[in-house]
Amino acid sequence: MRLEFRRIVIQRKRPFRISRGLSTETENLFVIVEHEGLSGLGEMAPVGYGEPQTAETAQRDLTSAIPGIDSLEPSRLSRIEQVLMEHRVQPAARAAVNIACWDWLGKRAGLPLHRLLGLERQTAATSLTIGICSPDEAREQAKEIFMDHPECAIKIKMGDQDGHEADQLRFMAIQEAAPNSKLRIDANGGWSSKVAIEMMRWLLHRGCEYVEQPVHHEDIPGIRDAARHRCLPMFLDENIHTAADVPVWADFCDGVNLKLMKTGGISEALRLVHTARALGKKVMIGCMSESSVGIGAGAHIASLFDYVDLDSQFNMNPDPAFGLLFDAGQVLPNSDPGLGVDLK
Repeated sequence: MRLEFRRIVIQRKRPFRISRGLSTETENLFVIVEHEGLSGLGEMAPVGYGEPQTAETAQRDLTSAIPGIDSLEPSRLSRIEQVLMEHRVQPAARAAVNIACWDWLGKRAGLPLHRLLGLERQTAATSLTIGICSPDEAREQAKEIFMDHPECAIKIKMGDQDGHEADQLRFMAIQEAAPNSKLRIDANGGWSSKVAIEMMRWLLHRGCEYVEQPVHHEDIPGIRDAARHRCLPMFLDENIHTAADVPVWADFCDGVNLKLMKTGGISEALRLVHTARALGKKVMIGCMSESSVGIGAGAHIASLFDYVDLDSQFNMNPDPAFGLLFDAGQVLPNSDPGLGVDLK
């Protein structure tokens, strides 16, 4: 098979702030796999923590690994995964190739990817995210979501550098503007364990469904302390990359957030879901800063999840891809073979 690369800088409609910082654009790497007259499309989006994973490093790593995979057919997914890992290709870059190979397989079979995998098309409605901002800005965004997409939950980013009191003010502004919306919290590791415990108690009777990654992923004692004292369902995100991580953290969370850029693609994502289910954990599918290509890959497997958070494409100006559908709060693939998405 032959690989082609295309790097695209994508502007955001509105700046997006989380506890780790502010983002106004993203540079994503799109990977095209060609074999026997068919092509598959995948996407890598940067991972904003840990070892840097950028479009530049992804292209460099994949270029160095091409001699090990260029003789393989895209259907040899396990072998391709193995070779890329042997070459120390980072997960987000592996995800782009894995997604492209699954797209190719769907096209070869003449089936949408979810049908090839034996999955349903319908999913839970996605949440729509409000980043760290002033209460007035949060209120206006919440009003827009509540009016235009009442089926969608609102995910509120927390871990404000101005302290958890600022998080509380933003939460109350959003709740006032969207009183009937489901509210979910993601601190991206921005709280200490003490603050996390206090905030979960504060949120308990204020309509919050769950709290995601309340404590920094490297603060192991803090995560365990927050988990022991939790009074709301607690999901882990930054601690969960592959299926092997789930048993390690199973006693300290109620669910895990899977992202294709962390797992290395759809193949490992499926293993992670089944591992989490076997351990009695809830599962959520989230995103980094993917366009409709990476989000489309997530949409094809989204029926496996209790919670869906596939919304990064809505904040792109413009989204460089097309083909993904949005209906009654659900991010849905179309009926075309493979992913059913393409670059403009």
